[in-house]
Amino acid sequence: MRRLATRAAAAALLPLAAGCTDRQPERPNIIFLLFDDLGYGDMGCYGQEMIETPNIDALAAKGLIFTDMYTACPLSAPSRCSIMTGLHSGHSQIRGNDERWARPEGMVLSEADWYFDAIHDNPGLEGQWPLAPGTSTVASVLRDAGYRTAMIGKWGLGGPGSGSAPGDMGFDYFYGFNCQMLAHSYYPDYLWENDTKVFTRNAYMPVNRRLDPGADPYDIRSYDKFNQKDYSCDLMYDKLEKWVDANSGGPFFLMWTTTVPHSTVQAPEEEVMYYIDKLKEEKTPVTDGGWYYPVLYPHSAYAAMITHIDRQVGRLVEKLKELKIYDNTLIVISSDNGPAANSNSPGEYFNSGGPFKCRKGWGKSCLHEGGIRMPFIVSWGSRLKPGSTDYLGQFTDLMPTFAELAGAAAPQGDGISFAPMLLGRKGQRNHGHLYWEFPGGKGWVAVRQGKWKGLVQNVKEGGSEMKLYDLEADPREDNNLAAGHPEIVERLWSIIESEHSPVPSHNPKFELEITYPQ
Repeated sequence: MRRLATRAAAAALLPLAAGCTDRQPERPNIIFLLFDDLGYGDMGCYGQEMIETPNIDALAAKGLIFTDMYTACPLSAPSRCSIMTGLHSGHSQIRGNDERWARPEGMVLSEADWYFDAIHDNPGLEGQWPLAPGTSTVASVLRDAGYRTAMIGKWGLGGPGSGSAPGDMGFDYFYGFNCQMLAHSYYPDYLWENDTKVFTRNAYMPVNRRLDPGADPYDIRSYDKFNQKDYSCDLMYDKLEKWVDANSGGPFFLMWTTTVPHSTVQAPEEEVMYYIDKLKEEKTPVTDGGWYYPVLYPHSAYAAMITHIDRQVGRLVEKLKELKIYDNTLIVISSDNGPAANSNSPGEYFNSGGPFKCRKGWGKSCLHEGGIRMPFIVSWGSRLKPGSTDYLGQFTDLMPTFAELAGAAAPQGDGISFAPMLLGRKGQRNHGHLYWEFPGGKGWVAVRQGKWKGLVQNVKEGGSEMKLYDLEADPREDNNLAAGHPEIVERLWSIIESEHSPVPSHNPKFELEITYPQ
């Protein structure tokens, strides 16, 4: 298993495009596989030893591993907003998760049937907070440049009829989950194909359902009603492969936004059984999983889900080779945010954070490294010199990078194109700093500049104490050095003041009022 390069060695491993570098190569096809809640350490190429990801590892071995790539926000919808628009969370429209039709405050699961039923039966209530009509996105930029565009997987940025469904935001084709709440089941009774509900062979089963009364929680058959006929990952992959086949004659952009490994953890039984045997997992029923189904083997199901997608990556690579377009297809693999910490998601068991903490309060929904430092792999046939880079980047870089490779002009944003690095050209620009803010929990703000990271918590309660970490010496953020470096703290506060702006969508749930030190 190839281990990560150290930061000291990484500079010597920067990639060079194979062959001549004095002319622009043919515009590549672009496939962006975005996992959902996958941790920095959940794949073999990033040090994982229990979960098998041989196909992704093979792409990494022939491509480029980023050690210092960050999401723009530690939660699904705002992370995806920044990917789509190239704006960080101090400038973006969507800075937190917010349902288009929010459930009443304090509603408990026993009262939730009507809520799920209402969304299920009325598309006008489905989905999350939308982007503003006419927003320029990475998909619209590439479509305007002559690319065919598709998203297959989870959207989460505006429901049907909101003016912000995938078809409104630059995608020629969409298949999958529109609403994040409904994506908590891997056996849905319908998925969206463009603007049409396409029903599966599964029965309607809201995620607040529990075991039948009197059912034995240690009997695997008690869980059969949750694991139905059509596994959504397979339905989506079949559509994905057919779309690639149909669009292989010209440049295309495909966002494959799998829901794996977001809870509920579910996979085909025979694949879960493989990991039960491998991990020697005892029956550990989780029957109080909140907004997720019960599960008997959470560790094995989590691992099986990731390996399931890895196998599909292998099938897709073979398809690209069969179509003779593999060598000119850029494949990027990452995750929207860090690993969850709930009864369904066993992040600590698998050391999903890798070198970073990932227990509750340190992974998803947090601005600690475990919540925002992402696995990030770039493969481009035989065009890249295999290696690792400590390029300091953020998901805002995807828009300008993809646009430059496509020969298109990206709108002004917060990202920097790393296309020169991929093309083996001189003059790669670098970020002077990265910025995050997140209104979830009690409010968070963070800045990274070089090795230094400043972190402010409890912002909603007036918190203005900045913790300062040296990430090169202390990647687990154990030692607060603020007291010894007041000049660095002051400099990072000035960055926060310059990067924060009011929320353009005027949604008060996304706003964060920052208290600056006197």
